[in-house]
Amino acid sequence: MAAIELWTWNTPNGRKISVALEEMGLAYTVRPVNISKGEQFNPEFLKISPNNRIPAIVDPDGPGGEPISVFESGAILLYLGMKTGQFWPQDRRAQVPVLEWLMWQMGGFGPMPGQVHHFLQVENEADRRYGLERYMKETRRLYGVLDKRLGLVEYVAREVSIADFAILGWAWRHERHQVDLAEFPNVRRWYEAMMARPGTKRGFEVALS
Repeated sequence: MAAIELWTWNTPNGRKISVALEEMGLAYTVRPVNISKGEQFNPEFLKISPNNRIPAIVDPDGPGGEPISVFESGAILLYLGMKTGQFWPQDRRAQVPVLEWLMWQMGGFGPMPGQVHHFLQVENEADRRYGLERYMKETRRLYGVLDKRLGLVEYVAREVSIADFAILGWAWRHERHQVDLAEFPNVRRWYEAMMARPGTKRGFEVALS
């Protein structure tokens, strides 16, 4: 099987995909996109990621044996799950929580801690304080939502799924969010279980930049 090209950088969204590729046992090559140097605006990259955001993939062995490119990390996870049949249940009822928690991550547990990352670097003290108060409060609320869910089930959709990979990419940065997982014991239990998986471990170790 031809190797998938992973166009990415060492970010939470990038790590979601390297983890998924490793867990699924797919061959891939990393195409670093140095976002600190503006390489996400290169015409070559914009052809496959028109929103100039990493990650994106090119699968030479797409549907019908024809190449296909996919951008947006959530869409990539869904594509890979459907392609391989792994970490994406076939039962439609079981698919619902995977979709729910994947969308929860894409809509909140990513954008909100991402704003924390931003405001931690703001120099103006008043602006920084306002931003951190607003977005850290929401980030902690989201950790609480996740903790409550993981008090009921072992993984967010009961079995390990692409939704876990999506959420893990951001939970990986919990220290940067200034969140102590000791305050969220169910999240910590899940986080440690995920990080102990060999495929996940490889996905975090592979060089993306």
